[in-house]
Formats: sequence, C-alpha cells, structure tokens
Amino acid sequence: MLPHKLIEQRLQAAVKAVLPEADTASVLVRPCPDPKFGDYQSNALMALARSRKLNPRQLAADVLARLDVREWCEPVEIAGAGFLNFRLKPEALLRTLSAAAAGEHLFFEKTAAPRTIVIDFSSPNVAKPMHVGHIRSTILGDSLARALRLLGHRVITDNHIGDWGTQFGMLIVGWKTSLDRAALEADPLAEMERIYKLISGRCDPDKPGFDAATLDRARAELVRLQSGDPENRAIWREMIRLSESQFETIYRRLGVQFDYTLGESYYHDRLQAVVDELMRRGIAVESRGAKAVLSDGSLEPKDDPFLIHREGEWVPNPFIIQKQDGGFNYATTDLATLLHRLENWRADEIIYVTDGRQQLHFRQLFATFRRWHPEAPVKLAHVWFGSILGDDGKPFKTRSGENVRLAELLDEAEERALQVVTSKSPDLPESVRRDIARVVGIGAVKYADLLPNRQSDYVFSWDKMLALTGNTAPYLQYAYTRIRSIFRKGSVDPAALGAPPAALPLTAPEELALAKHLLNFGLVLEAVGEEYRPNFLCNYLYDLAGRFTAFYENCPVLNAEPGRREARLLLCDLTARVLQQGLKVLGIETLEQM
Repeated sequence: MLPHKLIEQRLQAAVKAVLPEADTASVLVRPCPDPKFGDYQSNALMALARSRKLNPRQLAADVLARLDVREWCEPVEIAGAGFLNFRLKPEALLRTLSAAAAGEHLFFEKTAAPRTIVIDFSSPNVAKPMHVGHIRSTILGDSLARALRLLGHRVITDNHIGDWGTQFGMLIVGWKTSLDRAALEADPLAEMERIYKLISGRCDPDKPGFDAATLDRARAELVRLQSGDPENRAIWREMIRLSESQFETIYRRLGVQFDYTLGESYYHDRLQAVVDELMRRGIAVESRGAKAVLSDGSLEPKDDPFLIHREGEWVPNPFIIQKQDGGFNYATTDLATLLHRLENWRADEIIYVTDGRQQLHFRQLFATFRRWHPEAPVKLAHVWFGSILGDDGKPFKTRSGENVRLAELLDEAEERALQVVTSKSPDLPESVRRDIARVVGIGAVKYADLLPNRQSDYVFSWDKMLALTGNTAPYLQYAYTRIRSIFRKGSVDPAALGAPPAALPLTAPEELALAKHLLNFGLVLEAVGEEYRPNFLCNYLYDLAGRFTAFYENCPVLNAEPGRREARLLLCDLTARVLQQGLKVLGIETLEQM
C-alpha cells in the first residue's frame, strides 16, 4: 500500500476509536502545501471538532494517542488549530520506490469501488466538418476517459453525433438539386457544407435569397425522411457514412476512440413516449401550445433552472420538450438518451463534456430527470469549458471569419513542428523528422488545450505551444527523451535495474524532492477523476520535469559511487515512467529520441 493510503487508513481507524459515530470518509491525507511542515497533512480533525463543539487540538492529541504510523513516519506533529503533519522516513520512501521498480505499482492504485462511468463528448454534426470548437470537448473527454480507466473504473465513451433534425430537409434538397459529385468525392464534408449553406440561405426569410418554394420543399423532404421514405433514408444514411468516415480520420490522428457512436436518430422512436410519460405524471405541462417542464417551487428562485430574473421579478424559464408544431428538440433527445444509458449500461455516473454556453440546458435536464426518476442513484455532471480565442481576444477564426477546420489545424501543427525539428536535427531522415513532428505537433495542441483551467478561455498561440521551454508538451516530451538518453549513454537496461541497497537512503535534497513528488502521482490522478480537471496532471508533470532537472544538475548519476548510482538510476527510470504514463493519460505520445 502507498504511504499516504496507509497513513489515511490508520488515521481513519484512530478517529473511529475516539469518535465511534464519526463518518471518516472525509478524513483524508493530502500533500503538505509547504514541504517545511512535512510530506503529508490532514486538516479533517478541525471540522470534526467544530461540528461537535470540541477543542480541535485536544481532539488531535486524542487521535494521535491511538495512531501508529511509526513504520512509515517520523513522530507526527500537531500544528495550528489541529493540523496533523506527517513526515516520511527515508527508508520508507526507498521501500516505496523499490516496490514501484519491481512493478508492484506506479505510485497509484486501482479503486476498490469501481463504477460504470459514461462520458459523452465530441459530438460533431453530420454533414459539417469538425472545427476548432470541437477540439476542447474531444481532447478533454478523451483525457478523462483515460484517467478514469487507469484508476480501474468501467468507462463507456459515447459520441452523440448530430444526425437528425430540420437541417436534413435542406440537405436533401441540396443533395438532389445542387450536388457536385466530383467535389463530394474529393471532400465530402466540404461539399455537404456547401449545399447546406446554399439551401439554408434560400430557406431563411431574413436573407435576400429567400425562396418560399425551396422552404416548402425542404419541409416536405424532411417529412418524407422522418416517415421512412426509402430514397431519402438512403441519402441520409450516405451522409452519415461519409461524415463518420471523415470524423474517424480526425479521431485516428488524435488517438481518440469511442465505444459507441449513437446519434440523435437512435432515440427518435422513443421521444413521444418520453413526452407522454412526463405529461401523464404532471412533470411537464402545456405552455403556450408547447409541452414544457416548469418550476415546481421546490427550489429557491436563484437555484431554480426553470426561473429567470427579468425586470426585477422571477419569471418562468420553461424547458420545452415538444414544440408547438409537435416536433422534438435536444431536451427530448437528451432525456431519452439519459434513460437509455441507465437502463442499458447501468451507469453510476454520466459526464457530459460541452462548452459553457450549455450550462442552463444541462441544469434543466438534470433537474427534470431528478423529478422523473428521483430514485435513480446516478451522478450527473456537466463538465463545461471556455472558448479558444485568437490574439485579438475574440473567438479563434480564420482571417475570413470562418471556423478553423480541425483537420487544417492539425496539419499546420505538424508542419510547424516539422520546421522546428528540421532546424534542430537537419540530418535526420525526412520520414523520421515527420514522425517526430506528428507526435510533437499533435501533442502540443492537446497539451495547450488541457493546461488551462477548463472553465477559462485561452488564447491560441503556436509559438507558446511548440516551445521547448516552459509548461508545454514538447518540453515534457523532451524531458522524457533526455532521461532515456542517460540509459543509452551508460549502456544501462532499465529493466535490469535492481532495488538499491536499503542501507543507502536518499540524502540529497534534490533526490528527496524528486522522490516525494513521484509519490503524489496517484493523488493527482484521483483529483483529475474527481474534479474533471486534467490541468492538475499537466501542472504535476511540469513540476516533475523541473524537479528532475534540479536533481540531474546537482546529483551525478552515471558517475556516482556504487549503490548511490543504482538509486539514482532508479529515480531516473521511475521519473521517465511517470512522465510517459502521465502524458498517455493526456493522450500525448512520447518518443525515445527527439
């Protein structure tokens, strides 16, 4: 068992001995913010004391009297109002490193209570090219799936593509009247986007090219599609096939895979039943000719997603599940989708990864579902993110104001990375330089997207993301390759490293700082999974690389005396393995040489 887990387990047992009725789930051990106070810390006793009107320092003393962690820690200290500070013994640290070297763990443990977690992310629309707006959902969702799987959960990824709706009436009109077959073969999504723009412009009464006859025909073609007309269904299926083929090309480049791709159409036949049940149970009501969920008065107005504050008063903010014309919308589809995931996949948690503009929709969706199925023991989470901005502080676009296509963005990332690789290693064969550029370029884009607080906007900068210094993917990838070069230079096989002598504890400050940082890898992974924030892992890896640099500059490795040399080589290998595993969680590849 890892040191912090053992300390936490013993601490919870000691708390139970003093306060038998206490819920010890919140009694946690975390790294000390300031190493001068120790390696780990717990502040849980203060909250337990406050809720029971006890003296927190006295409670800490009572718990400490029943706490035995002598095998791992120096004498535990009580600090401040009741903090407990733990400092690992050097020999305990070395034992943990040796266990990691032996393959017993890599500073994290699989969860003892695995859950089934569904992650809904990416979700592009059929007949439209994926653009830069899809990158955050795709990369963030994939990283969360990787982290949660690594921690032992059963993760189901679902790409809920937009393959149904009114736009297909216009697309079918365009397909039948204006399709350029050669253009479709060359670039299917670009051609489908072209015919959609052409026909939708004629169907918009507010645009100069409006044509009522085209609008009527689009409506008729949509009715034919929804009624199962063979010709329209065949065109629609071809649109989906061509779209998914191009989506898959992007996903392969990004290293992203989905367990399911169940689009909106998959749930179409279930939507009327959802509306009927919500109406029958009084959860939804007639509202201005539509059917909608309204406030039931159970929440404070400021917390009620079905109310909005307007002109000094709270007014209804309906969640429409069937429109006046009888049509359905995202609300209806999302309710049917949610129920499917519970009934068929037995989800314990469902995570939706979308941009921040959809916050109200998901608040209303979750509140509606809780009224519909109050007994369902499922956690629902909307993991939302901010926008990608250009240098001008506005949403990142092309110079002509169009959305930046994701394929073109990835092409440019690889080309820019190739320029960097060529300038630094011009003698490498072109095929090798291009492979390095692919790994570095794609990794740089991913890392730049995952590094900021996901709820913040960030400015897209090629120069920053491709830099070999600073908190970037190329810097971390280079740190990994630099460590591997140590083993090549010393003709050392990392797999042949044995455990260092127990009698030789780590003593140099840089050795200790690096080793103790390695021990926190599992805590960071757990925080990523609990709070849906891969940026925690980005910053951890950056700190790890920095600590390794300080260690390598101050602690000779290959020229160290016997015993110490093996201990330092072990630190090098474990650092490389954690860097590689951490980057893999972020969806970023590593290279043995750069």
